[in-house]
Amino acid sequence: MSPTAADLVRENEELRQQLREAEELLTAMRTGAIDVLSVPGADGPRLFTLESADLGYRTLVEQMSEGAVLLAADGVVLYCNAALTTALGCPSTDILGHAFTDFIPARYQAYWAELWQRGWATQARGELPLQNCQDGALRPFLVSMNVLPFGGEPTLAVLLADMSARQEISSIRSVVAKQNALLDRKNEELVRQQAARRTVEQAAAEVSRVLEGIPQIAWTADLKGQSTFFNRRWLDYMGERSFSNATIKSRVHPDDFGPALHKWQHSLRTFEPFEVECRFRNQAGDYRWMLGRALPSRNEQGEVVQWIGTYTDIHAHKLAQERVAQAQRLLRDNNDELTRVNVDLDSFIYTASHDLKGPITNIEGLLQALADELPIEARQRPPVNDILAMLTKSVERFQRTIGQLSDVAKLQREHGLAAVQVPLAPVVQGVALDLAPLVRAAGAQLDLALDDQVAVHFLEKNLRSVAYNLLSNALKYRDPGRPAQVSLRAYPEGQYVRLTVQDNGLGIDAAGQRRLFGLFERLHDHVEGSGIGLFMVKKMVENAGGRISVASEPGVGSTFTVLLPK
Repeated sequence: MSPTAADLVRENEELRQQLREAEELLTAMRTGAIDVLSVPGADGPRLFTLESADLGYRTLVEQMSEGAVLLAADGVVLYCNAALTTALGCPSTDILGHAFTDFIPARYQAYWAELWQRGWATQARGELPLQNCQDGALRPFLVSMNVLPFGGEPTLAVLLADMSARQEISSIRSVVAKQNALLDRKNEELVRQQAARRTVEQAAAEVSRVLEGIPQIAWTADLKGQSTFFNRRWLDYMGERSFSNATIKSRVHPDDFGPALHKWQHSLRTFEPFEVECRFRNQAGDYRWMLGRALPSRNEQGEVVQWIGTYTDIHAHKLAQERVAQAQRLLRDNNDELTRVNVDLDSFIYTASHDLKGPITNIEGLLQALADELPIEARQRPPVNDILAMLTKSVERFQRTIGQLSDVAKLQREHGLAAVQVPLAPVVQGVALDLAPLVRAAGAQLDLALDDQVAVHFLEKNLRSVAYNLLSNALKYRDPGRPAQVSLRAYPEGQYVRLTVQDNGLGIDAAGQRRLFGLFERLHDHVEGSGIGLFMVKKMVENAGGRISVASEPGVGSTFTVLLPK
């Protein structure tokens, strides 16, 4: 049935009314009379209006530092605040109307799906990273979810708190807690000081007598820093009773006045204890160091009413400090000089030993050439054969001494090499095997008492040299009148291992013991030697942080004690 003219007129009027309402809605949206969200969708834009009562909440949400987002039932973003757009690094137009899962990394999609289901069922919380639109970086968020009506439809409201910011807050809270603890301790000290000050105020009549009776210069000042009292010690020291600020300034050394005034003004502002070291000129015109200290005095209400302080003469103490500092500088200079001398000495020993090898080798060759030129009868005839033998032995001793000098220089250069844990027993047992021919030739008895678990912090080759020198010396310098007996003991003692080598040999007198560890010191001439072995032993032990000593009695024997670091 075709519509009548009246139906068309009525339908036309209804369309006009709808058009007027749409125009009024658009006008209200443009002027801000109502708040509307336009969210793109598959079927065109979707409009959501906020009631007037909700506008304040939206303003609050926009100003929040946490991110906020409203999600439709299909996961599309209906609304997001400025904090979230900043965190994601993209404008709201790239977020609204898009699936929220676009900003969730792929490996967290399953976890988000679980949170999504729980959020629609009840309130849910979790932690989730979101991906930045610009650089793809991930930022951790604490997620809180709840269902809220929006535009007449249920939506999922999600709050996202930046966890990185919370970590910074946690760090700040830790610092604040430590600072508060420190302040609490200071406050406790201030409370005790206040109690002491109240006691002083209750005995105000006694304060002046006490201040006059102390040996230091005592003084008081008001809250502006103006001096109000100086005891008689001020008069004795300065020679005048005036204690105005101008007088005090004229008495303080010009180099000290500025820093002292700065500290005093700081204490006046903060009521912190005042302490300064400065020089005052006495009535004789001499500057002497003074230690100035002052504390604020409070009344029963805890209000600061004045400052009470003292000046103590510390001139002798300062001079002593300067002398100590000068002595320390001199000691450092001497140490530097000794270090340079040692370096030069090491260089000289190394150079000398190296340069002497050539000439002595030439002498040895010339001596051999001379012997070859002489007839056999002439070489075997005295005194030619004796002279040739003495020359040969002299060359050998010279070569041996040069070699030992090289060893000394090498030992100095090795100082500072990293030591290792070395078991003591295998090293000593190896030395004993090397000395077995000498033990048999001397008819000696060698007794070793070592624990297989004992180890020292030492260079292994140096440890072998120490054991070899001590044991071989005990055998070489034996008493010919009785069988040689040599014992070696080692056991832990605190941070060290005590190693002792005891013999019943010739022994050493007191004078010899003082010279025993010196370079080229020899106490017995009947045995071949250069007097360098014990010097090197002492160097090796001390370079490793140990000590060596000897106890000996002529005709009885000697005991060498070595403390080696564990």
